[in-house]
Amino acid sequence: MIVPEALFRLGWNDRWSALFAPHHDAGLVPGRVVRVDRDRVIVGVEVGEVTALARPGELPAIGDWVGLAPADGSVGVMTVVAALPRASALVREDPARPAPQVLAVNVDVAFVVAALDPSVNLRRLERTLAMVWESGAQPVVVLTKPDRCPDLAAELGAVGAVAPGVDVLVANGLTGEGVEAMRARASGGRTAVLVGPSGAGKSTLTNALSGVDSLATGAVREGDRKGRHTTSARYLVTIPGGGLVIDTPGLRELAVWDVSEGAGAAFVDIEELAEGCRFRDCRHDAEPGCAVRGRLAPDRLRNWRQLTEPVDPAEARRRARIIEKSLRRMSR
Repeated sequence: MIVPEALFRLGWNDRWSALFAPHHDAGLVPGRVVRVDRDRVIVGVEVGEVTALARPGELPAIGDWVGLAPADGSVGVMTVVAALPRASALVREDPARPAPQVLAVNVDVAFVVAALDPSVNLRRLERTLAMVWESGAQPVVVLTKPDRCPDLAAELGAVGAVAPGVDVLVANGLTGEGVEAMRARASGGRTAVLVGPSGAGKSTLTNALSGVDSLATGAVREGDRKGRHTTSARYLVTIPGGGLVIDTPGLRELAVWDVSEGAGAAFVDIEELAEGCRFRDCRHDAEPGCAVRGRLAPDRLRNWRQLTEPVDPAEARRRARIIEKSLRRMSR
């Protein structure tokens, strides 16, 4: 299979080539979803970008590698016939219904963006890190708007304490501070995604990373310091150095879907301390011989409990069916 250079710029590698081989033999055209906007997707292919239709209820996610065929009766429009298995998937609970919502897939690095305005919401940061670790991507915390922070050193210490093992960068998309450090982590054909609340500066950073003002940006409201939704769709854009970056709409609410494994990485300090507990199933609440209680901030321990609370068996089975159905659908 001869692969055009355009696909390599979108992150194509030997893994995708091997997975796509059967679809190539069937005459399908390879491409990567570079934009998702409600009921349609834009796919990057050899000759540029094309509009693609999908089966009802099977809209691909931003970052998916797909196989395309011409749509019946539609000139210049393609149909998504197949999707390759995903290497990673960033998923939260849909705010409108109890179901998973895929934010981005096939991501290598997730920039967790939080504004120092004037301080970071540490509990939200913990939940986002758990979601990223669960996805299979490598998290990097990016702190923006340092000029609004009265004590940057103290804030860096507080963030570092709740993000063990995670790099923490300070960045400003307007001045360029920290942008090269971010770009280096997404170079070499890797795909990065920016996640965080509205007003944190994700679109400004995306524009700085790509070198093109392709995404709209906006100011935050002075009353509550909350951002407006300047990004309503998801975009994948190339950046100098051979990498890619995805900007996502601001997440005003962050209900995690399933972070059973991600929570272990996000709260590795609790996992390590728990080795000294008397009971293996200690919830670090009122059990005797607990080695965790009193060693960590109560809010951090409470957040860990909420993320690791055992799911009702019936709910666990329902979630498993949803995930299995989704995987079957995307592998057709």
